[in-house]
Amino acid sequence: MAAAQPKPTAGTARRLARGCWSAFWDYETPKVIVVKNRRLGVVYRAVQLLILLYFVWYVFIVQKGYQDSETGPESSVITKVKGITSSEHKVWDVEEYVKPPEGGSVFSIITRIELTRLQTLGTCPESMRVNNATCDSDEDCVAGQLDMLGNGVRTGRCVPYYHGASQTCEVSAWCPVEDGAAVSQFLGKMAPNFTILIKNSIHYPKFQFSKGNIENRKDGYLKRCTFHEVSDLYCPIFKLGFIVEQAGENFTELAHTGGVIGVIINWDCDLDLSPLKCNPKYSFRRLDPKHIPASSGYNFRFAKYYKVNGSTARTLIKAYGIRIDVIVHGQAGKFSLIPTIINLATALTSIGVGSFLCDWILLTFMNKNKIYSHKKFDKMVDAPEQSAGPELCASKHSQQDPALMDPRGLAQL
Repeated sequence: MAAAQPKPTAGTARRLARGCWSAFWDYETPKVIVVKNRRLGVVYRAVQLLILLYFVWYVFIVQKGYQDSETGPESSVITKVKGITSSEHKVWDVEEYVKPPEGGSVFSIITRIELTRLQTLGTCPESMRVNNATCDSDEDCVAGQLDMLGNGVRTGRCVPYYHGASQTCEVSAWCPVEDGAAVSQFLGKMAPNFTILIKNSIHYPKFQFSKGNIENRKDGYLKRCTFHEVSDLYCPIFKLGFIVEQAGENFTELAHTGGVIGVIINWDCDLDLSPLKCNPKYSFRRLDPKHIPASSGYNFRFAKYYKVNGSTARTLIKAYGIRIDVIVHGQAGKFSLIPTIINLATALTSIGVGSFLCDWILLTFMNKNKIYSHKKFDKMVDAPEQSAGPELCASKHSQQDPALMDPRGLAQL
């Protein structure tokens, strides 16, 4: 019969507590094993060098990892267009060809129009562009039918079209409908010389930094300058033809079909340098997909109303134009201790990847990987149950390391 286990006394408990308290303050450090293998050493140093180059060149130099940064500045944009142009028997000024006229960051410059003059409320043939509008008799036209893509409500009659021998269903609408009497006029002859003033100011609230894109001069500088990337960077007055050209487009073609051009203003500022080094960078590109016919081009409709013999009439205008979208973005950075410490700690920690990789190679692919595994890892056997006591919290260093008995063992690797 097994002997009864002695019950722990109060003195034993105190010794156990003192042992655990003493072991709590022990310092442990991993042992270092030097492996004399040139190929493995080359891999180890190469990995360390690549990691070091990544952090020094990319993280700290390119990405400026030592800076606190802020993206998306607060921005305001005010625009103003100047110039006149002409079409058949008419001169057009800014009030007529710029929509909307408020001078925001998105506006359109009309370059071609299709006019449907003297429309009045009445009945007339539907446009042949509308599906199922053509007919042979009144039976093909259902009275009261409304096509959401059409121009009005059908009266139930089949009537001759505006020109040719075709017939379409009659509708109650603004007549004549657009397709029946539209006249095209081109306004783009002098449009390349239109000037566009783009006033932009930005603010980075985190760094309390503000700046604008106009030079602070009182000698009438803006009245005689146009934008030049080198000599007149702070004269944000652009010719429409210059914008279209910089976007890689043909002006005449764009003026006929319409399109959307983006004026991108980029404010990337290193606030560790002088504020004079924080300058806007302009780029231009077409935003609508011109190679996809279904979604390329730009046009819109509006009408001008007036009275004729006491009745309301209107001129419907389908306008094709160049829409300008001014887009502002940027990023500001300034030295900060916190991101510097975080990136330095990450760099030092990442250098340890070389050790992990070489350990994996040694333990997996080397011929004498078992010898290395034996030297690197100590295998401990559970102590008998009766030995539990004050030694339970004893320092691991009090146990003799078998590797210390064979300091030349790694010569076998």
